[in-house]
Amino acid sequence: MRVSRPVLAAVTVLTAGALVFGASACGGRATTHHKPGTSHEQAGGGVGRLLAADDGSGNRLRQVDAEGAPGVTVAVRPDSEDGWNVHLSVRNFRFTPDSVGGAALLGRGHARLFLDGHPLARVYGSWYHLPASLVRAAGGGTGLTARLYADDHTAWAVNATPVQATTSLATPSATATSPAEHRTATPRPDTTLEIVVSHGRVSPDPGRTEIEKGRTVELRVRSDRADTLHVHGYDKEARLPAGRTVTLTFTADRSGLFEVETHESDLLLTQLVVR
Repeated sequence: MRVSRPVLAAVTVLTAGALVFGASACGGRATTHHKPGTSHEQAGGGVGRLLAADDGSGNRLRQVDAEGAPGVTVAVRPDSEDGWNVHLSVRNFRFTPDSVGGAALLGRGHARLFLDGHPLARVYGSWYHLPASLVRAAGGGTGLTARLYADDHTAWAVNATPVQATTSLATPSATATSPAEHRTATPRPDTTLEIVVSHGRVSPDPGRTEIEKGRTVELRVRSDRADTLHVHGYDKEARLPAGRTVTLTFTADRSGLFEVETHESDLLLTQLVVR
């Protein structure tokens, strides 16, 4: 059967149009521009669960399971010329400065530094020099926090708590410091308890934790309302700003049963059994 030239031309145009359309679509939907080698699911940032809560600085929390979750510890030492040298040790995580602003991929991203809750800097590697002028510009303070973020700027979280670590800044000196003065400002705690208070409920449920006398205890508490953290028997207190994680560290140098609670809401958070 012979096909007329006008009909053949129309078929050719439709075929070319279909090829162009197919080049701009994937599975019937618009393509997602992402790095070669990543899937649509990865490029869409489908890792973990995006929570309604944020990290206290406007970045939403991206919650993942505790097993295999990113982790970080932070150490500081005074620099002999100016400020401090900050060292971040990470686990299940790597810095990806070339992907910032892209999708959230598990175990990748960057860190941010905060001084008593005030943002200082974004960090793309294990080492960062913190100048004293930057600390003064932030209003001063001693509590330095390093927090991990995904490439899409969501904060990695476990149990609705941001993945972070806090230490204290030592006073910088204008002269060279001795090796002893270059040690980590805060030793790694022997016991760390992470507690979240939300809508009047405590998570995990209050229980008892056995602690050997003389060991260091770190309490990391996050409350959805402003309150005060109090450790009975040790007379340790810390202000709990709403929506922010506060770290309280002390040495368990007294034997006995000690309750940890909030003052305003009068909630029992946990009990410490020191032997």
